[in-house]
Amino acid sequence: MSFTTNPLSDLIGLEISGLDLTGPLDDATFATVKSLFETNSVVVFRDQRITPEQHIAFSRRFGELEIHVQHHFHLAGHPEILIVSNETREDGKPLGLADAGRYWHSDLSYKAEPSLGSLLHAQTLPAVEGDTLFVSMAAAYDALDDETKAQIEGLTAVHDYTARNVAQQAKSALRPGLTADQAKTVPPVVHPVVRVHPATGRKALFVNEGFTTHIVELERPQSDTLLRRLFAHMTQPQFQYRHRWQAHDMVFWDNRATIHLATGCPPHLARTLYRTTVKGDKPIGPAERVAA
Repeated sequence: MSFTTNPLSDLIGLEISGLDLTGPLDDATFATVKSLFETNSVVVFRDQRITPEQHIAFSRRFGELEIHVQHHFHLAGHPEILIVSNETREDGKPLGLADAGRYWHSDLSYKAEPSLGSLLHAQTLPAVEGDTLFVSMAAAYDALDDETKAQIEGLTAVHDYTARNVAQQAKSALRPGLTADQAKTVPPVVHPVVRVHPATGRKALFVNEGFTTHIVELERPQSDTLLRRLFAHMTQPQFQYRHRWQAHDMVFWDNRATIHLATGCPPHLARTLYRTTVKGDKPIGPAERVAA
């Protein structure tokens, strides 16, 4: 199956045009797409007029799918799809997660086995704004000075969904709380600050302001100072790609190698997208990789 590709930035992102995801890809084409995804971290499939069933089927080629803890916003009949939307239903309740991604984060980094990647399919787009920013965490790591690399090499950090959810509830009535049973499914977890990508072997930063609360090995003031410095470093413009959405875009990003942020749009303009999330594996730090 033939298609064309075009780099989207110097560090991260690849556009794929002419590939039809309405049916299954042959094994050779799928292997090529998988390799392009792993090496470019963000892949944009243009003009994908696919159904939710086709979205799910393509996503499953990459692994088991996650069911998001915010079950209020699953697509009816398709719990694998999380609705990201600022629209409301006929009863006045939110159609989807309206404030999703308004901070730098890696999807599901708060899980013991964080997401491999997420696939977001445009349904309704605003006439202006609504962009998504992505950061190459491998490029951000590479640009650190040697002293900082040595400092963070063996550190670990706590990632906590509940802490983020509580903070968002304080800011917006659109963010529902978690039941006690839901909260039990997302306890705090510990991951290496530097992660080795299982496919490429590249080192990348694996902390984010959305879910990383503190570094285990440091006292809280030192932890806060280091995390602030890392957050400021990795979100610099030179590590970013800005995705300006087009109709029927399917964007697939690698949560092991990127963080992203939804820039938002005027509240009177509708924006709705469908997201699937592929389950990943336990993050491995440099020391663990060497030992293995």
